[in-house]
Amino acid sequence: MVVILGHIDHGKTSLLSSIRKLEFTPGKPGGLITQHIGAFEIEKDGKKITFIDTPGHEAFSQMRSRGAKVADIAILVVDATQGVQAQTKEAITHAKLAGIPMIIAINKIDLPTANPEKVKRELKEKGILVEDFGGKVPVVKTSAKTGQGIEELLELILLVAEMKNLKADISKLATGVIVEAYLDPRRGPTATLILNEGILKLGDIIATPSTLGKAKILEDFQQKRIAIALPSQPAILIGFGKVPRVGETLKAFPDLEIAQEYLKVGEEKRIPEVLEIKPEQRVLNLILKTDVLGSIEAIEEVLKKLPREKVILRILKSEVGEVNESDIELARSGRAFILGFRVGTNPIAKNLAQREKIKILNFEVIYDLVEEMRKLMEKISKPEVVRIDLGKVKVSVDFWKEKNRQIIGGRVIEGVVEKGALIEILREKGVRGKGKMINLQRNKRDIERAPKGEEVGILYESRTPEEKIQVGDTLIFYKEEGQKGKI
Repeated sequence: MVVILGHIDHGKTSLLSSIRKLEFTPGKPGGLITQHIGAFEIEKDGKKITFIDTPGHEAFSQMRSRGAKVADIAILVVDATQGVQAQTKEAITHAKLAGIPMIIAINKIDLPTANPEKVKRELKEKGILVEDFGGKVPVVKTSAKTGQGIEELLELILLVAEMKNLKADISKLATGVIVEAYLDPRRGPTATLILNEGILKLGDIIATPSTLGKAKILEDFQQKRIAIALPSQPAILIGFGKVPRVGETLKAFPDLEIAQEYLKVGEEKRIPEVLEIKPEQRVLNLILKTDVLGSIEAIEEVLKKLPREKVILRILKSEVGEVNESDIELARSGRAFILGFRVGTNPIAKNLAQREKIKILNFEVIYDLVEEMRKLMEKISKPEVVRIDLGKVKVSVDFWKEKNRQIIGGRVIEGVVEKGALIEILREKGVRGKGKMINLQRNKRDIERAPKGEEVGILYESRTPEEKIQVGDTLIFYKEEGQKGKI
């Protein structure tokens, strides 16, 4: 099993397309980002190779890590024009942690700005010493567009596999990993799996820590029916009671009782996340519907990275499948937004959403979803109260006072004063009281503002009757504004 790793847009998917001898097509904007783990099998010199394609977008770190763990060999794809990037470094870490051999594919070698020597130097800085520099990591220069280096890459994979003596024990009960899972509206819970050992047959009792069932249908990566699945062979499995979680270990069991015990242990290990909500925080409730389970994992991961100081994102429900009536009912009762990622809304649910004024937000690309969540969080966040100082008045006359109201006269000695402003009474370097300006006059005429140097009369209202202005006091005028922070 070979896993393809590397940074976004460095050509992983197009390289795989070239390996599969598919027609190369340039990506449309935001288009050919692989957002699910996919797997396919080819035959080279009578030997079969399974390729696992992992997403390059940073949101899919967890999926890339899982891809490395189920693979025997890692191919690190690096753009010859861009060199080592963020996810390149992360991919190196995943491959090292998994303890699997690595092959470097310096891709896009056909471009005029390609600089393979620079790539090798940057890899050396990250602890990857290629054969050209006296190390043990082989390098192939490739071009997905022209096909250069593809045959050489496949030969290298077979050579590394032979040197590592990769074998699986087919006498054991089948065990493997769920690399993708979704709910097929016609066929029910559907999973893509890759076995590590054993043979999975039709009718076998199967379980993961979250669900169990019986292998009713087995298909190869081209969706052709097969009777058995062999180690390292990507297979589509139908027969689970519900959609399994991506990354779970699948096992075959001799009887249903043992499978149920395995399921019970798995459920006991799962502890739900408890959100601690502080008084100053707002809560944004969400319902997440996606095309496949891998998308749920990736979206939840990226949403967790958004700042939570002002707004908590609470996911009431996340599942695969189109938006339905129960989602609308939950959104109504939970005052939630519905996020649809690469899924539609059934007609009944759409009409119900319009009637109940439930917002359904649809997305095709993770970037757009994250940006929209930032905007929503900013919109509902409690505004920060910012004080803006305006000016100062030196009090020279006390005209009249009654209860908590007072008329005084003075000169603006700094800045400006505005009608309706808040006031602090400053006396002997300490604040002696607070209130607000009810009215502002100059020459007994009402005005809205007065600049430095003007003589003014002020109708002041204090918070309590005891807070009186005295001749000689300095009044500080200010206002408070609510400003929504950035998320």
